[in-house]
Amino acid sequence: MIDPWASSSVDYEKLVNQFGIKKFSDILENIKNPLSLMTRGVIFGHRDFNKIIPLINEGKDFAVVTGMMPSGKMHIGHKMVVDQLKWYLDKGAKLSLPIADMESYGARGMGFNQAKDLAITEYLSNYIALGLDLTDKDVLIYLQSQHNPVKNLAFELSKKTNFNELKAIYGFTPSTSISHVYVPLVQVADILLPQIEEYGGPKHVVVPVGVDQDPHIRLTRDLADRFRSDFSFIPPASTYHRFLTGLSGGKMSSSQPKTAIFLNDNPKEAEKKVSSAKTGGRESLQEQKELGGCPDKCVVYEMYVYHLIDDDEELKKINNQCREGSLLCGECKKIAGRMMKEFLENLAEKREESLEIAKTLL
Repeated sequence: MIDPWASSSVDYEKLVNQFGIKKFSDILENIKNPLSLMTRGVIFGHRDFNKIIPLINEGKDFAVVTGMMPSGKMHIGHKMVVDQLKWYLDKGAKLSLPIADMESYGARGMGFNQAKDLAITEYLSNYIALGLDLTDKDVLIYLQSQHNPVKNLAFELSKKTNFNELKAIYGFTPSTSISHVYVPLVQVADILLPQIEEYGGPKHVVVPVGVDQDPHIRLTRDLADRFRSDFSFIPPASTYHRFLTGLSGGKMSSSQPKTAIFLNDNPKEAEKKVSSAKTGGRESLQEQKELGGCPDKCVVYEMYVYHLIDDDEELKKINNQCREGSLLCGECKKIAGRMMKEFLENLAEKREESLEIAKTLL
């Protein structure tokens, strides 16, 4: 059972074996100019992405859907979604970005006005500040609660879905509120929306998600098949990225502030947070010099891989220096801390202007 609302640690190999997710590395060489998140293994799995690759390489029509649930602050781990959206938009995709205020209401108990304000001030403004052009003609942004096409589609999809099915996928119980039970159908409608006649009819769609969202993908693919004769839906493809590890180990989470570096953190405070992060260092300085460190177990090195270092050669150099013991954890943290501070300073400079743009989008 994967719970999209309460997942923590993840066994990626088990997911690949148990739920039929395919290894992304097997198709990577077919992609022209792949994103670094792909080449570095952060994006590790997929469903049917091999059907999307020719569309990317040949500049043909396809859509990308990824939602944002306004229930908390954006942290540095969320940046990888924005990086993917920028790459897809550059490849000619149409982006559909639902704001899941119905989910935040049904699953988190957040009011609709509060969700809208949070979507603008926290999510949309940061998406823009991170370099995603949300004013592009190929970008659709909407609030679930205010978008009739998606609400109508969700109701139609409910016709061929029953409680036992949702219980088997999500673990719902008789005490689960009906609003929470209904939320997955709205998300299915979000994913299939680009294929209805109003948005150009059937087309291939890819959904880049963390693995905790796979239950929504599986349900969507099943319902796309059931409604194929009604809508000619094409089951959506999906990619799966690893979670950025929290500062103390485990998943980085907005609901656990000590695990996360938030995009609106004070840059100097964020620098201090990096200095407290769990590393792959040895128990003693002498042992580290003799045996080297373990970058594959280091939160700081993960920050380099996901966000802080674009140059693969520079990344390889740090990896080698760590393993041979010439770059110690204290110095490595200082380097990463300075990079994080500079990144957040630049982001803060852009956020004031991006907020004004965000306010015009909803």
